[in-house]
Amino acid sequence: MKSDFKFSNLLGTVYRQGNLLFSKDGSKLLSPVGNRVSVFDLINNTSFTFAYEHRKNVAVVDINKQGTLLLSIDVDGRGILVNFKTRNVLHHFNFKEPVHDLKFSPDGKLFALAVGRFLQIWRTPETTEDRQFAPFVRYRIHAGHFSEITSLTWSKDSRFIISASKDLTSRIWSVNAEEKNLASTTFAGHRDNVIGAYFSDDQEKIYTISKDGALFQWEYTKRPGEEEDEDPEDEENIDLSKYSWRITKKNFFHSNRAKVKCSAFHSASNILTVGFSNGEFRLYELPDFLMIQQLSMGQNAVNTVAINNSGEWLAFGSSKLGQLIVYEWQSESYILKQQGHFDTLNGLCYSPDGSKIVTASHEGKIKIWDVASGFCLATFDEHAAAVTAVEFAKKGQVLFSASLDGTVKAWDLIRYRNFRTFTATERIQFNCLAVDPSGEVVCAGSEDSFDIFVWSVQTGQLVDTLSGHEGPISCLSFSNENGVLASSSWDKTIRIWSIFGRSQQVEPFEVFADVLSLSMRPDGQHVAASTLSGQILFFDITEGKQIGHIDGKRDIISGRHLEDRFAAENSARSKYFTTIQYSFDGLSLVAAGNNNSICLYDIPNEVLIRRFTVSKNMTLNGTLEQLNSNRMTEAGSLDLIDQDAENSDLEDRIDNSLPGSNRGGDLSTRRVRPAIRVTAIRFSPAANAFAAASTEGLLIYSVDDSILFDPYDLDVDVTPQNVIQALEDKEYLNAILMAFRLNESYLINRVYEAIPTNDIPLICNELPVVYVARILKFVGEYALESQHLEFNLLWIKTILTAHGTYIAANKHQFSSALRAVQRFIGRIAKDVVQTYKSNKYTLDFLINTDGSSANDDGNLGNADLLLNNVEDEETNDTNSVNEDSDEGEWIGFEEKTSKLPIEEDDSDEDILL
Repeated sequence: MKSDFKFSNLLGTVYRQGNLLFSKDGSKLLSPVGNRVSVFDLINNTSFTFAYEHRKNVAVVDINKQGTLLLSIDVDGRGILVNFKTRNVLHHFNFKEPVHDLKFSPDGKLFALAVGRFLQIWRTPETTEDRQFAPFVRYRIHAGHFSEITSLTWSKDSRFIISASKDLTSRIWSVNAEEKNLASTTFAGHRDNVIGAYFSDDQEKIYTISKDGALFQWEYTKRPGEEEDEDPEDEENIDLSKYSWRITKKNFFHSNRAKVKCSAFHSASNILTVGFSNGEFRLYELPDFLMIQQLSMGQNAVNTVAINNSGEWLAFGSSKLGQLIVYEWQSESYILKQQGHFDTLNGLCYSPDGSKIVTASHEGKIKIWDVASGFCLATFDEHAAAVTAVEFAKKGQVLFSASLDGTVKAWDLIRYRNFRTFTATERIQFNCLAVDPSGEVVCAGSEDSFDIFVWSVQTGQLVDTLSGHEGPISCLSFSNENGVLASSSWDKTIRIWSIFGRSQQVEPFEVFADVLSLSMRPDGQHVAASTLSGQILFFDITEGKQIGHIDGKRDIISGRHLEDRFAAENSARSKYFTTIQYSFDGLSLVAAGNNNSICLYDIPNEVLIRRFTVSKNMTLNGTLEQLNSNRMTEAGSLDLIDQDAENSDLEDRIDNSLPGSNRGGDLSTRRVRPAIRVTAIRFSPAANAFAAASTEGLLIYSVDDSILFDPYDLDVDVTPQNVIQALEDKEYLNAILMAFRLNESYLINRVYEAIPTNDIPLICNELPVVYVARILKFVGEYALESQHLEFNLLWIKTILTAHGTYIAANKHQFSSALRAVQRFIGRIAKDVVQTYKSNKYTLDFLINTDGSSANDDGNLGNADLLLNNVEDEETNDTNSVNEDSDEGEWIGFEEKTSKLPIEEDDSDEDILL
């Protein structure tokens, strides 16, 4: 098994704090997620997360005009410059103070920062002939505000900047020193913090918005009382001393005590979008102040809003529940509606085909995530308490979940509904779950009882109760090959049960510490157990003895919590693994726990292969091995002091956290800081990735197989002449690969039609996997217009036979190609049947004019038999299409709509088609 896993994506959360940002083409949305930045492609239905991490949560992000440089700054003022195209980090820089806003100039040469009460203008790093020593060079700094600057806006010509501040004023600044006198103006008159100031499209008007819901319109007009003795057409003789910026109109939102939290203005269409503290957002058309729409995204405040360049899509973010919405206001429809988990992730599991991940949360919700796109497909919230475990049946269409509400539920993932609920004879809280590979039996254990409960999935009845443990049940694990169940308990024993055997007499394995996690090897021969003492023990089930162990304490890197009075190396809090799992081949094991380490072990040699760091976010407890001594006092760390009471708004001062809560997902910072931990970890069935449910979200680590080896890139001169020459020399494999690399349709068609049928199997077997998807999609689309039915069917059959295993392991890459093939086969079946029906009597006539009797030799009977066979094949083909469509309504999804999957909070969430 490969071990070069790298971080690839972050699921489970879509927005934390900071500003949302559209790319320059409007097709991508950038969202700060903790100390990382996620990118959602709204056109291609995909998402990814940058691999780099900040030291603390990201506060602001922005992209230059060319769309090549991304600058992200955390809450401490530390910035990272990234090449947005290649995703490579270019430079780190410390601005030394918190940055409240960041804007690149429209011409891309400068960028402005709101650093405290100062406006700083910096040059954009560029590769020119006059190379500068440092990538970041400060161009100018302005001081004039008496409090923090909240937002910045550039003029279209990149000559002026207008700033809004908490000192109840806005100011306009000039980038060039010679225009300083033209822009020395202060806009005063608001009675609350100014949160936004914007230029109109012609730069003749300026709009300022305050937190109390006031919108002022400013224009550069003559002062009242001045005589009209000037010719307005004589621009050279105008006395500018008689002109000044004045308020020409005042408007108010009247939002029933709700404060304005954010705003955005699209100057080209004069559309103003405002978000309020009660979850409401409105659209206005300026300067007439006409309200176009008024909607709500929930009960929590709208923290940020963004508008794409065309003005059609609006993006809203709410940090309280982690909501992210992209709304198309003209059609009044949601392009994207996602929400992450609000509380701790308790468990996760992969679907058998590896295309989906299911997560269970302490908030009582179950979410289904698409691995390829990174979006949430559906949410189940029927459980009344925390969901502790989730498991798939082997066929992948049934999901089981255990909860503290005393139920085990079975979910149908075709219709997305709960179809069975299992309960015990008394109400107990289930904390572990195991499912038989056949999907006929489900088992659950509880800390309230010493028994293991076994239900029949078909009947929903409790069929057996396994007794023998002398303490609460902590872990359950089924074998994938046989009906062997392993269980562990607080009585420091591991028992092996044969569920379908006649005798339930089991011999316990004695363990000298509490078992925290169990994992059965896929072949059912060995079982691994992680204990409280930091050991991973391996037992042979058939021999009934221990065959190995790994000491994990030396491999764990544990951090120090802020409230600790002792060093990290003296802490026993995190020196153990709480979750482990075997790899598909049984030769490796991945382990994690209440610490910042994920360890990958080689089992035969009992050595550590790799260690992954979960997070570098310093705002989480347990990520630092040593604390900053400057922050330590006799009373403890200064970071533990409540700073929320200094906020200006009442809703920001109120602490709604649960007193004494110490779960890792609790976002309270007053009493308990979130601690870094991994609650569940699972290998992908395809063995190319593993997922970890952590405090930061659902982390995906995968083997980077996007860059596959293409031997024809090395020594083949790819030109149309060489393609024709290879075809004449009967080097068909070289010819078709070079044709696809040139991507010329006429050339591909010529080579494809010229390949002899006898050589098709050899070419398909030698075909590199990087070309399989493209060739399969080409055949499916080309066959719809081609007359060579058998030739095209032979290509499809041979490709699927030669590369079926690779296609099954990478279904998401072949979805469009397989749909094209499916359309072709479905259409051919109908055309063949229709052709024969319309020519049945012509065929009868031709047979009879041959001089032979149809009734004597049975030819007509054979023709009728052929018709019946074709009709049967059409019916079977339709049924097979329906049977193979595991995802139900997802077949043909991309053809029906370009919208993204919509995920909502309600239990009746569905997919918007």
